[in-house]
Amino acid sequence: MDEAGRGPLAGPVVAAAVVLGKHAPAGLADSKQLSAKRRAVLDEGIRATCLWAVGVVEAEEIDRLNVFGATMRAMTLAVAGLCGEAGIAPEEVLIDGNKTPAGREAGWCWPARAIVGGDALEPCISAASIVAKEWRDRIMLDAAARFPHYGWERNKGYPTRDHLAALEQHGPCPLHRKSFGPVAQLILI
Repeated sequence: MDEAGRGPLAGPVVAAAVVLGKHAPAGLADSKQLSAKRRAVLDEGIRATCLWAVGVVEAEEIDRLNVFGATMRAMTLAVAGLCGEAGIAPEEVLIDGNKTPAGREAGWCWPARAIVGGDALEPCISAASIVAKEWRDRIMLDAAARFPHYGWERNKGYPTRDHLAALEQHGPCPLHRKSFGPVAQLILI
């Protein structure tokens, strides 16, 4: 299990859960260490050969819960989706990071272990990081077509200089996280 999208000012948090198949692609690594082209190839291979699911929590819910709570919710949705779709119950969910949803999210009911740097250490977490990143990037590319002012095709909602300038010029849209500092400051002006 891994997530993508905790730091952006816009768009969802996406978590992915992956159970590696016998024919999972070789070369799995932390999504941040891969080129966009390699990541896309691996994503396609993972989704074709492994069991996987994603959980998506939108900006409005991120604002309501906070980004940590939204991440725990997205992880719960992903594992629940995987278990329901595949009809499995995991012995243990390996999660990149230092916290798990256990005791933090009401729907979480699986044994879990947090592994700091797990996306570089455990191939299943690497696969999840790739799927989560690619899934979120596709969401943001679609959003860029609907909200072209913000340059999301380039920055995926992260607070780049161009995104901040567009935010100041055009104001926030419904996909912006209104509880995040730069967006909240504009709303108060």
